[in-house]
Amino acid sequence: MLFILGSATTAKASGHGSSGMETNGVLELPSYWTLLEIDPAIYDTPYRISLFDPRNGEDGVRVWSQTRCIFLYGVAAVAIIAAMPEDFTGWNPGSNLLKNYEENLTEGPVWDRDEWFINYIGHPYFGGVFYQIARKSGYRQWDAFIYTFLMSTFYWEYGVEAFAETPSIQDLVVHPLLGWVYGEWAFQTEQDIREQGGEIAGSRMLGTLALWVLDPVDALGSGINAVTGLQLIDSGSGYLSYTALPADATTDHRVYLNMNFPLGGEREKPAGKPRAIDYRNDPVDTGIVGISIGSGHTILDKKWNIKDEYLTTVTLGLYFSPRLSTRLDYANGKFDERVTGRSLRYENYSLGTQYYFNARRKLRPYVTIGFGEQLLAKNRANKTFQLNGGLGLHLRLHHKWSLQTDWISYFGPEQETHDQRISANLVYRFGRGEHSEW
Repeated sequence: MLFILGSATTAKASGHGSSGMETNGVLELPSYWTLLEIDPAIYDTPYRISLFDPRNGEDGVRVWSQTRCIFLYGVAAVAIIAAMPEDFTGWNPGSNLLKNYEENLTEGPVWDRDEWFINYIGHPYFGGVFYQIARKSGYRQWDAFIYTFLMSTFYWEYGVEAFAETPSIQDLVVHPLLGWVYGEWAFQTEQDIREQGGEIAGSRMLGTLALWVLDPVDALGSGINAVTGLQLIDSGSGYLSYTALPADATTDHRVYLNMNFPLGGEREKPAGKPRAIDYRNDPVDTGIVGISIGSGHTILDKKWNIKDEYLTTVTLGLYFSPRLSTRLDYANGKFDERVTGRSLRYENYSLGTQYYFNARRKLRPYVTIGFGEQLLAKNRANKTFQLNGGLGLHLRLHHKWSLQTDWISYFGPEQETHDQRISANLVYRFGRGEHSEW
């Protein structure tokens, strides 16, 4: 699994928003969005996308400049890896890269088998780096999420990485969604640390270490500028790659980190003192992201010749409003064949949309429809396309917690199968949780 990152910090005023400010050697990076006089009408259309049409002072020049850098890094990375020895990169130099790319796009997306820490720690972390490119350019959370989604999907999953492997279902969802959650937390945490003079619990060392972890490229650029007292670095960008390469019976894990810093001139001194800023006044925030875990019981069609069994269910999705949500649903269990008694790994993953009734009440009936695949024994040759639909109940316990139970039918048009699943999940909403009145 390969990652390429890009991030930057800009201290000079660009003419598109507020400039960076330095206090006690610490670079302040305020959010343009929260420094502006915002028309209240923006709250009437909270999901309007301003990424391609910035009207509130967002620094569109900065974000697209960084995007161009990232694209160039991606092209360079593919070219360099393709030119390296096969035993070092794991790529076959005699293979046709364009043919590999076409085959991977045709086959995907699939449910990948990467290590859990790559899918659920690595991808959110690096998705957060994409997110901060737009967020630090003054875009509100929703626009920064859209940027993360576009970059992780079209630049990365269906771009650079598709030369090496098939696009992944988990990556398409986890990378932007949990990247938003982590990226916003990192953004807010960085601002809090900088407002405290770059210290944590009175320790400059802890503060510096935390800034490095939150955004290593920005931290390095800011540090060099602070030490020299000059605006030597206008912006920084870089990429980190991870590859798992087969070496006989074992697998090698390699990590590469590259950074690029254009040089600038003297630092422009900001007018006035930095002021405390509320970074959290966004019409749409991470509260619309929800994750759940639960259990269910599946009743399989007799054509499968597999015993019914209990399984674990997990969902990750967006709860756009009390009336509408969309989720990636994953179910996993160990089932037995009726004749042989052989144990099989059963998996079901689907993307669905839910419409809720009685949206103003705590108890909300809902309908759900979606599509996905069923997979047996982790064998992609045994996967079956399915359409699904069902009914459910959503009980809000707290603005961040709720219970959901549903009964869903799965229809396999190819095998003409009809499976059913009854499940119950505990849902957790990130950020402020459910707080909208739309």
